[in-house]
Amino acid sequence: QVQVLESGGGLVQPGGSLRLSCASPRSILSVFSSSDIGWYRQAPGKERELVANITSGRTTNYADSVKGRFTITKDNSRKMVYLQMNNLKPEDTAVYYCTRKEPRGLTYWGQGTRVTVSS
Repeated sequence: QVQVLESGGGLVQPGGSLRLSCASPRSILSVFSSSDIGWYRQAPGKERELVANITSGRTTNYADSVKGRFTITKDNSRKMVYLQMNNLKPEDTAVYYCTRKEPRGLTYWGQGTRVTVSS
């Protein structure tokens, strides 16, 4: 049963934009609204790293490498979280994962969506 589903990855040229989406189709709306959502990425040969997260109170946090270029937003009514990525660089190439951490402590991971930034 899919708890978290990412989409929106693809191939883009440097300087381009992509919007990643993270759906939580099976989450109860009230639980989703109270959950913290994070986007992580893992590049080939590198460890997984936090890109951005948004708390239930809508506080956002970004990795230094993406500040000013990426924006995370949360739509509770649709149980969706988005990661708008602008001015993409080759070093942003990675598999991007969405996570949902519920108030009771359970954390769900998606299977990832691949982003390739290349000319």
